[in-house]
Amino acid sequence: MTTETTILSLDNPVYFAYVLAASIMLLKLMLQPWITVFRMMKVRGGFRSPEDAKKSPLNPNPVPGQLDPSEYVERSRRMNLNDLESIPAFLVAGLLFVLMDPPLLLAQVLIWAYVIARAAHFIAYATAQLHDVRATLWTVSSISVLAMVVYTLARLLAG
Repeated sequence: MTTETTILSLDNPVYFAYVLAASIMLLKLMLQPWITVFRMMKVRGGFRSPEDAKKSPLNPNPVPGQLDPSEYVERSRRMNLNDLESIPAFLVAGLLFVLMDPPLLLAQVLIWAYVIARAAHFIAYATAQLHDVRATLWTVSSISVLAMVVYTLARLLAG
C-alpha cells in the first residue's frame, strides 16, 4: 500500500472489499426478518405472541391456528437466527483483520469466501437441502472468519 493510502480508506482495496462485503451481509441480515414477515402474511400464520392473533388493521380476520407453528415461517426464523450467529462475528473480525493490513489476495479470498458461502447457505436453507450441505457451507464461512481472527492475533503477537 502506498503512503498516500490509509488503511481505512476506500482507496485501500482491502478496506473496499470489506466495506462492500459487510454492506452485502448487513443487507442480508436486515432483509431476512422482512422475508419472515412476508411468509407470515402469505400463510396468515406462524405468529408468535397471543396479541398477534387479535383483530387489527393488519389482521382484520383472525382465524384459529394463527399462533400454531408454520414450518414455512419457522424456516425463515431459523435462517435469521443463523445470520445473527454468524454475521456480527464476520463484521468485527473482518474490520480487525483489515486493520492488520493483510495482503490483498488473502483478504479477498477470506472475505469473499465468507460472503459466497453465506449466500450459498441461504439458498441451501431456503430450499431445504440436507444438513450436510448446509453444514459444509457454514464450515467454509466459519473457517474464513476464524482465519481472519488467527491472522489478526498472529500479527498482534508478532509485534
